[in-house]
Amino acid sequence: MTRKDKAAMRIETTQSSCSSSSSHHLPRQKRTKLHHHGLHQQVEIMEPIQMEIDDGSQLQALADPLPFARSYQLEALEKAIHENTIVFLETGSGKTLIAIMLLRSYAYMLRKPSRHIAVFLVPKVVLVTQQAEAVKTHTDLKVGMYWGDMGVDYWDAATWKKEIDEHEVLVMTPAILLRSLRHSFLKLDMIKLLIMDECHHAKGRDPYACIMKEFYHRELNSGISDLPRIFGMTASPIKSKVGSSEYTLSVNIRDLMTLMDSKVYTCVSEDVIAKFIPISTPKFKFYMKNEIPYVLFEKLAVELNMLKQQYELSLRTSNFTASVAETAHKRITKNFSSIMFCLDTLGVWLALKAAEFLSSHESESFKSGDRFVKKFNLDTVKLFKTHLSSGPQRFIGNNTKSDKDMGLLTSKVCCLVDTLLEYRGLSEMRCIVFVERVITAIVLQDLLNVLLPKYNSWKTKCIAGNNTGVHNQSRKMQNEIVEEFRMGMVNIIVATSILEEGLDVQSCNLVIRFDPCPTVCSFIQSRGRARMQNSDYVLMVQRGDSVTYSRLEQYLASGDLMRKESLRHSSLPFDHFESDQFNEEVYRVESTKAIVTLSSSIELIHIFCSWLPSDGYFKPTPRWVKETGTLHLPKSCPIQTICVEGDKKALKKIACLEACKQLHKIGALTDNLVPKIYVEEGEMQDFANEPFNEEQPSYMPCEWVNHFSNTENTIYHCYLMELNSNFSDDISNIVVAMRMELDREIGSKEFQMPYDEGSLYVKLRYTGTIDLSPNQVLLCKRFQVTILRLLLDHNMEKLRSADKLCSEGDPEIDYLLLPTHKQRLSVDWSSINSLYPSKFACGNHSPNVWTKNGRVCTCILRNSLVYTPHNDHFYITTDIMCLNGNSHLNLRHGGVTTYKKYFIQKHGIELKFEQQRLLKARHLYHVKNYCHGHKQKKDTVSEASRSTVELPPELCYIVMSPVPISTIYSFSFVPSIMHRVESLLVASNLKKLHLDHCMQNVVSTSKVLEALTSKSCGESFHYESLETLGDSFLKYATSQHLFQIYPNHHEGLLTVKREKIISNAALCKFGCSCNLPGFIRNSRFDPQTWAVPGDKSISLKLEELDSKGAKAFVSGKRKLRRKVIADVVEALIGAYLSTSGEEAALLFMNWVGIKVNFNFSPYERHHSIHPERLINVNFLESLLNYSFRDRHLLVEAFTHGSYMLPEIPRCYQRLEFLGDAVLDYLITRHLDNKYPGMSPGQLTDMRSASVSNDCYAWSAVKAGLHKHILHASQDLHKDIVVIVQEVAKFSSASPIVWELDISFPKVLGDIIESLAGAIFVDSEYNKETVWQCIRPLLEPLVTPETLTMHPTRELSELCQKENYKIEKIRSRKDGVTSYLMEVQANGITIHSYEYTGYADKKTAKRIVCREILKQMKKTQPK
Repeated sequence: MTRKDKAAMRIETTQSSCSSSSSHHLPRQKRTKLHHHGLHQQVEIMEPIQMEIDDGSQLQALADPLPFARSYQLEALEKAIHENTIVFLETGSGKTLIAIMLLRSYAYMLRKPSRHIAVFLVPKVVLVTQQAEAVKTHTDLKVGMYWGDMGVDYWDAATWKKEIDEHEVLVMTPAILLRSLRHSFLKLDMIKLLIMDECHHAKGRDPYACIMKEFYHRELNSGISDLPRIFGMTASPIKSKVGSSEYTLSVNIRDLMTLMDSKVYTCVSEDVIAKFIPISTPKFKFYMKNEIPYVLFEKLAVELNMLKQQYELSLRTSNFTASVAETAHKRITKNFSSIMFCLDTLGVWLALKAAEFLSSHESESFKSGDRFVKKFNLDTVKLFKTHLSSGPQRFIGNNTKSDKDMGLLTSKVCCLVDTLLEYRGLSEMRCIVFVERVITAIVLQDLLNVLLPKYNSWKTKCIAGNNTGVHNQSRKMQNEIVEEFRMGMVNIIVATSILEEGLDVQSCNLVIRFDPCPTVCSFIQSRGRARMQNSDYVLMVQRGDSVTYSRLEQYLASGDLMRKESLRHSSLPFDHFESDQFNEEVYRVESTKAIVTLSSSIELIHIFCSWLPSDGYFKPTPRWVKETGTLHLPKSCPIQTICVEGDKKALKKIACLEACKQLHKIGALTDNLVPKIYVEEGEMQDFANEPFNEEQPSYMPCEWVNHFSNTENTIYHCYLMELNSNFSDDISNIVVAMRMELDREIGSKEFQMPYDEGSLYVKLRYTGTIDLSPNQVLLCKRFQVTILRLLLDHNMEKLRSADKLCSEGDPEIDYLLLPTHKQRLSVDWSSINSLYPSKFACGNHSPNVWTKNGRVCTCILRNSLVYTPHNDHFYITTDIMCLNGNSHLNLRHGGVTTYKKYFIQKHGIELKFEQQRLLKARHLYHVKNYCHGHKQKKDTVSEASRSTVELPPELCYIVMSPVPISTIYSFSFVPSIMHRVESLLVASNLKKLHLDHCMQNVVSTSKVLEALTSKSCGESFHYESLETLGDSFLKYATSQHLFQIYPNHHEGLLTVKREKIISNAALCKFGCSCNLPGFIRNSRFDPQTWAVPGDKSISLKLEELDSKGAKAFVSGKRKLRRKVIADVVEALIGAYLSTSGEEAALLFMNWVGIKVNFNFSPYERHHSIHPERLINVNFLESLLNYSFRDRHLLVEAFTHGSYMLPEIPRCYQRLEFLGDAVLDYLITRHLDNKYPGMSPGQLTDMRSASVSNDCYAWSAVKAGLHKHILHASQDLHKDIVVIVQEVAKFSSASPIVWELDISFPKVLGDIIESLAGAIFVDSEYNKETVWQCIRPLLEPLVTPETLTMHPTRELSELCQKENYKIEKIRSRKDGVTSYLMEVQANGITIHSYEYTGYADKKTAKRIVCREILKQMKKTQPK
C-alpha cells in the first residue's frame, strides 16, 4: 500500500467499541468484504475528507493510515483530521502511531518548498530521539531533532530559518518552541500541525500552557484563523494529587480541553485496549513501619545535628561574605536533610552510602565555600564510620533479618529486596524501581549491586534528573543506560519520575513503586512502563497506612472515571478560554512580532544578565529591592536601576518588563528581544565558519607581460644587471631588456644573494633603450630559452620540446636576458648567435675535427656547450688538450689504461678517430635556489661542476658555440635573481594599486615585499615582525574606535565587535576583497617551476583587480590558508606604520575596508560620588605621577563587577578593554623601536612575555594596587592574600612569571590595563602620557638578555628537534587538577611528571613542562 493511495484498509470489530467525542458526523465509508488468510474480516475503505485551508480554498486532507493500524487508532485519526483532538488512551496503546498517521495525512502541506512545518513536542529530552526515529520510520518526511544541550538556546533567526528550510517535522521540547515563538524565530502561522505528547502537563506556567495562552488563544481571540491543528496525547488527562471526586475530574478535563481548544477522544472501556496491548497486574506489597534501634538512631541523629550546628556556628564567625555563607549554609542544610532522610527511611548503611556519595561528588573548587561544605561531608562520613567500625558493608545482605534488626536496613528496603528476589526465576529480568528522591535512587543502586550478585547476575543502574545539583547525569549517559536496559545489559533501573513518561521498552516485565505515586497521572504513567505480557506493577505500602492505600485504590479506579467524564464532555460545546494573561501588559516589537510579557520578563532579564561579562569571582545577576520597588542591574549593563510603582504582587514583573523595554530601545536587546551579544557572537561564529577556497591566484607583474609582434621593431628598455661576488671572478654581467621602463626604485635596486662560498651582489642600472627587429627578438628569446632550459633541465628531449616560442598575439613573459662582453658593457651577439654553431666560421682554420655535428674547426670547440649522447650529459668545453685516444688514463682505483680502451670497457664505444686531440670540459652548472636567507652547504653536484673531464670530439654534439663559460655561469644565477626582481615588481604593483587611493611614496617597495613574504619562503626576510607590529596597532585602533562609538556597550560586546574586525576570518575577507592573495609569496622558490621568459609552456590569464581598470596576469593557482592572508593584512599595516606613521597605516586600513578613525570625543559620565571617599586618590596620582582631570575615571578603573554600590554605575571592564589594546601597542612599538635588529621570532617572544596578564598582575601587586580594588568577593580577597605572600618571597626585581607555581587572579592584571585606559581617556587619548605613567610600574621590562622561553614552547621545540613524542593525560574534578605528561622516545617513556593540586589547567601544564625540562637538561651531556 503506497502513501498516495486515497483509501486505506482497516480491520473493524463487529461492534463499535470506541467513541468519537466530536459533535460532527464521521465521513461515510464504503464497506466491502475481503478474505485474508482464510478468515472473513470486514474492511473499510475510507473516503477522502475535505478540510478548509487558510486561503479559503478546498483541499483534500487524505487520510493516510498504516495497514497495521488498529480500529481505535483509525477512528482517532479521522477525528484528528477533522478538528483539534486530545487522544486519551492507555500507555502502550499506540498514541504515537496516530500522530504519525496524522503527519502522513498532512505531508503534502509540509513538503518543501512549502513554508509550513509540523512541530512534535515532547516533555522530556530523552523522548526527542525516540519520537523522531518513529516518525522517520513510518514517513518520508525530513525530521529535525532539538534539545537544550545542542545549544539551541543560542540560535538566532538565521539558524532557525535554515532548520525550517531543511526539515518538515521538528521534534523538540516545549520550552524550545516557547522561546522561539517569543523571540519570533518561529511563528505560529508557519506551523500547520502541532503535536503535544503528554499534554496533561498543560497547566499553570508549564511551557505547553504558555504556548497555548500567549500565542494560540491570543491569535484565536484576535480573529486569526490561520492556526495550527492541535493534536494532544495523554494516558491521563488529569495531573492532580487527589482526583477522587467526579467533579474534580470533570473540572480538570474541561480545563484541559478549553486550554488546548480540543475535544477528547477515548475508548468506551479498558477492555477495548486490552485486546491489543498487555496491561500490567497491580499488586500490593506491605512492609512494617521502620524500626531502627532507638539508641543507635538517637545517637546518630544527635551527633549529626551537633555537627551541623558546629558548622553553622563556624559560618557565622567566619570571614565569608554574606552570599558565600548563605550558599554554604543552604548546601549543608540540604545535605544534612538528605542524610537524615536516608537514616530514617532506608537505614544506617544506606545513610552512610549517601554521606559517602555527597562527599565524593561535592564540588571542591578554588572557592572557599565549596571547601567548607566538602569538609562537612567528610566529617559526616567519619561520624558514621565510628559507629560502624566493624565494617558492616562487608556482610550486608547475608541476613536481611539481621540487617534489619541492627538498623542497617529498614523494613521498606528489605521488602524491596525480598520482592525482587521473588522474581529471581525470570530469565530476562527488566525491572524499573520508581523512587521519589534522587539520593534514594543513588544509594539503592549501590545496595542492589552489592546484594543481588549473591543470587543472580542482575546489574543495576540509576537514572535521575540531570539538574538536581546532587546527581549531574548527562542526557547522553541516560540514553546509554536506557539502551543497555533494552539490550539486557542492565536488568534493573532505579529511577525518579524522569522515566515515568514515554519510555518504550517492550520487554519491561516488572515495575515497583518503592515510593507511592504522588498523582493519578504518575500512577498511570509508571504502570504503563510494564509493557510485557503478564507483567506486574508492584505498589509498596506501609502496613497500616490506610490513607496511602486508599489513594492508590482510587488511582486504580480513576481510569474508568476519567474515561466516563471524557466521553460526557465530548458531546458538549467548547468553553471560551479566559485568562488574566489576556489583560496583562505585553511588549511587542512591531518589526518582528517578538514579545515579552509580564510573566516572561523576569526570565528575559536573567537571560540578558547571564550574557554580561563575568569572571570566577562574580556572576552578573539582577537584584530586586522589594521595599523600594527598585531593580538593580549589574554594572556592565547599560541601564543601572529601574524604579516602578503599582501592584505590589506584580511589582517585580513590572520592573523587569520596563527594563526589557528600555534595553530594547537602546539596542541592548535586538528586535527579536535577545541580547545583542547573543546575535553578535552567532554572527561571528557563522562568519568564522564560512567556507573559504584555499585555491588562490598567483600574480605575474604586468611589467613582465606583453604581446609579441613579428612585423614591427620593438624598443626595449635596458637595465644592466651588474654581478659581483666574493667567491669567483668568472662572472659576467647580464642585460635585462624590458618593454616598459621600471619605477626608479626598482630600476636602481641593489640586493645580495648567498652562495655556497660567499655572496653574490646584484645591482640594477638603467642604460637606455635598444631597438630590435622581430628576427632579433626571436633570436634573443631562443637563446635565453635554450640556455636556461639546459641549465634547469639538463635534458636534450625537453630542450627540443621547448623550441616552440610564443606566437603573435599571445600574452607572454616578454623580457630579454642578454649576455654581455666581460671586458666591455655591450651585448654579446656572438653568444646569442651561438645557437647556430654550423654558421660559425673562424676564417683561419679548415674544419678538420670530427664531431657528432660533422667536421668542425678547432676554434668552435674551445668555448662550446656540448651534449654527449652516450651518457646523456652536458659539458662546457674550455680548451683542446695535447692528449688523444691512445694517451694514458689514470683510473680512480689506481690502474692505468688508454682513453680508447676506457670507452670500450665503460661505454662499449670504439673510437674511430683515436688520433684526434681530446677536449678539456667541465660539467654544465646546476641551477639552485639562491633566494634563501643562508649559505648552502657544499654538495657533490657543485663539486662536479668545478671538476674537468676529457672528451673525444667524435662523441660530442655541439649545442651552442661559441659561448663563454662566464656567460653560462652567470645565467645559472638568473632564475633566483629574476625571482627576486619579480617579487619586487609584484610588491610595487600592489603599492601602485593602493597608491591610486592614497598618498604616494609612503612606504618602500622592499618593505611591502617583506610584508608579502611568509616565513615558509625561506628568505632572509619575512612578515613576522611587521605582522606583530601591525596586529598591535590594528587592535589599538579598532578598540579605541569601538570604545567611542559604542558608549553603552559592555566589554563582552565590544570584544565580539572587535573580533568581527580583527579576527583571521575577517582580515582574510578584507584581504580577498582587495585581491591581496595574488600578491602574497608563500612558498619556497623552486627553480624547476620558474617561468622561463619566452617559453610557450607558460599560460597567463588577464584579471581585472578593481573598478579603476587595474589589471594583473594570473600565472597559476596555489593553496593559501586563511591565516596567511590575515597575517599579510596585519604585516602591511605594520609596514605602513613603521615607514610613514599612524596616518599612513589608517589610510591603508581604510583601503582594505577597515573603517576606523581617531576622531576622539569626550567621555561623558554622570556620577554622584566623591572619589576621595572610596579610594586614596592622592596616593594613586602620586604613584602614577599623573593628576586626573576626572577622578571618577580612577574610581571606575578600580571597581570590580562584584562591588554593588549603586552610586558607581560602571566597573572597570570597558576601561580594561581599551587599556589592554593601548598597552599592547605601546609595548610592541617600544620593543620594535629599541631593538631594530631583533629577529622576528624574538620580537614576538618578547611581546608575549611583556603583555601577559600575569606580568601585569605581578606589577600590580608590587606597586600595591591590590589594596585599592573595590570588590565584594571573599574568594578574590583570599586569592590576593595568597599571591601577595608569594610575591613577598622574591626580591624587588620581577622574576620570570612562569617560574612560579601559582595562578594570578586575572583581576590584578586587569587593574593595570584599566588604569592605562583611564589615563588614556582622561588625557584626551594621549598614548605618550599613558606610557610615561604606566611604564614605571612595569619596570624592569623584558630585554633580549632577560628573555627566557616559556616552558611549554621550549619543551615542544626540544621534543620536535629530538623527534620525541609527548603524551598528556589531564583532568579537573571538584576543583582539583591532575596533569600527567610523558616524553617518549621510540614508544618508551624517558621522562614524566604528574601535577596534582588546585592550580588551573594552564598553570598545571606550565609546571609539568618546567619540571620535565629540568629532568631533560640533567640527562643531557654538558
